[in-house]
Amino acid sequence: MTVNRYAVEGRAVLVTGGGSGIGAAIARAFLDNGARVAVTGRREDALQRVVDGAEEGRALAVQGDVGDPADVARVVAAVVEAFGGLDVVVSNAAGYAAGELVDLSASDWEALRRTNVDGLFHLAQAVLPHLEASKGSLVAVASVSGLSGDWGQAAYNATKHAVVGFVQSLALDYGGRGVRVNAVAPAFTQTEMTAGVGSDDESLAPFVDRIALGRPGLPEDVAPAVLFLATEDAGYIMGAVLTVDGGTSASTGQPR
Repeated sequence: MTVNRYAVEGRAVLVTGGGSGIGAAIARAFLDNGARVAVTGRREDALQRVVDGAEEGRALAVQGDVGDPADVARVVAAVVEAFGGLDVVVSNAAGYAAGELVDLSASDWEALRRTNVDGLFHLAQAVLPHLEASKGSLVAVASVSGLSGDWGQAAYNATKHAVVGFVQSLALDYGGRGVRVNAVAPAFTQTEMTAGVGSDDESLAPFVDRIALGRPGLPEDVAPAVLFLATEDAGYIMGAVLTVDGGTSASTGQPR
């Protein structure tokens, strides 16, 4: 899963949205590097597939919805009971909705905000005391869509801008308490969530054209950056938003 070995052995890790895509890749990478990993998400069967085969006592799947504060409290309590604390929390759970703003319903916006923004709010409230005790690390999966604008994605981009704002402000509030807070910002990444966007070479072409490396991102491209940010090698990195985008954000947007 990772080329290098990361110093996370024995660390207690929680990954939200850990049943598929980027979250599953992050969870497996932590497991491969010796961490104890709990995954949470809405689909229990998907979560179980991620942890199947892990050494006994090193992996835990807990079904839950990050948009529900009671669910978040229950999940965090279960992980702390199983692992004795928390060293790393990865806020990855996310939803996606695109289209003209006037065509999105109030329920579309509610669902998007509930997962992308409220989910981070509830999670941070629940885990920060534990991370303060362990001098741990919170890493959020943001997006390059949280750094600027996109056509037809005003609502989604607004939620990802909120994630970036959370990360930067929490870094200021918790740095003096020994908790490091950072984010990674992928661009277009091939996952279940984006399967309907780029399903063949023709539909992928406009995305690939904006990527300096000439290919879409994969979940496995993002995971090592999260592991790095969770280690002491990143000990002086705080409030950062690390783009993992194949060079997408290096462009000014001018055509080739």
